[in-house]
Amino acid sequence: MTRDDFKETVSMALETLRTNKLRSGLTILGIVIGVMTVIVISSVVNGLNNSVGDFVQSLGSNVLFIFRFPVFTGRPTTEMLTRKQLTYEDAVAMRDLPHVVAVSPVLQFTNHNAPGGGIGETSIKTGGGRTMQNTTLEGDTPAQKDVNNFDLEDGRFFNEGDIERGAHVTVLGYDTADELFGVANAVGKEVQVGGMVFLVAGVLEKQKQPFGGGKNPDDNTAYFPISTFHQLHPEQLDYWITLKYDDPRNQPLVQDEVTELLRRRRKVANEKPDNFAIFGTDTLTRLWTTLTFGLFALLFALSSVALMVGGVGVMNIMLVSVTERTREIGIRKAIGANKKTILTQFTLEAVTLCAVGGVTGVVLGSLIALGVGIVLPSALSAMWVGVAFGSACAIGLLFGIYPAWKAASLDPIEALRHE
Repeated sequence: MTRDDFKETVSMALETLRTNKLRSGLTILGIVIGVMTVIVISSVVNGLNNSVGDFVQSLGSNVLFIFRFPVFTGRPTTEMLTRKQLTYEDAVAMRDLPHVVAVSPVLQFTNHNAPGGGIGETSIKTGGGRTMQNTTLEGDTPAQKDVNNFDLEDGRFFNEGDIERGAHVTVLGYDTADELFGVANAVGKEVQVGGMVFLVAGVLEKQKQPFGGGKNPDDNTAYFPISTFHQLHPEQLDYWITLKYDDPRNQPLVQDEVTELLRRRRKVANEKPDNFAIFGTDTLTRLWTTLTFGLFALLFALSSVALMVGGVGVMNIMLVSVTERTREIGIRKAIGANKKTILTQFTLEAVTLCAVGGVTGVVLGSLIALGVGIVLPSALSAMWVGVAFGSACAIGLLFGIYPAWKAASLDPIEALRHE
């Protein structure tokens, strides 16, 4: 087929669209919806992946978390729940390991009477009566600032001296301080928690939101020296240990050293499995990738159904077109058009129909993705735009073959007799 023939074929396909606008619009509607869905879904997933990746990166690629059971792999078993708790001394022992930069044992208050036993289901208030609800209460050491790369908006983090004397000081998360004191400087002010009065030593900067918008729950936290936290909630003894090491490349080595140390301290027999869990930020990444892959696969399957429905519609309109243009086909054959030419012509018409639907879907999908970006993270992917448009064209090729073959197989004499 020459370039002129190709242009003529595309022109005829577009003429078919213009002549039967409603029918053509309904025919390619499934293509439009399918392409639009693929672009919107891929943009949202891509945007969320970028946001979660930035959030995980902010946690640090050289950080390990140690707890008595895994927390990202589903509901813990009875055996996991009955394991011996980690201790403050376990964290202190880890400080002497090679490559370890900082270690911080962490305690959090859990209100088991709250619905779902949520963490930090309590309130913190000022003497003036302003209250912040559902604040997480956390007991830490000064190393927590270094492990988590906390930046202070104002004031200071507590130090070893505060721990030694059990000082009634606290460091507030950004949202907590903003709710309690507004534009006023919170440092040096007093807050009340659990019937005790604490002096605000510092306020943290706003932390990154893992999903790009809204508020980070960690911004509603009150941090206390761990000795002071024991005064607030002496019943809380279930330590969570956060460890920072020197180089991300040393993760396997550091993890092995921590494992060996804890097995020895917890007197785990050689043949027994670990009765604790060690995981890094890569665990969060893998978990998120697994979740988004399943969601994307499901929604992509649904959009594929729309594309297939659109393909059936294209086949239907092409069969109608063949019937309507039977005499034209006979004339073209009579003046020398061979079977290959007719086959190519009608196949290209089907592909052109789907390409128009694909372009429309790309435009609408891109606009919707940009609009969704106001609420959720969204990032258009050139690769997925290409995949969506290519899928639309492939649908036209797949479902246009049979009508094209039927047109090419018409007997020219019988076609010329058709009225």
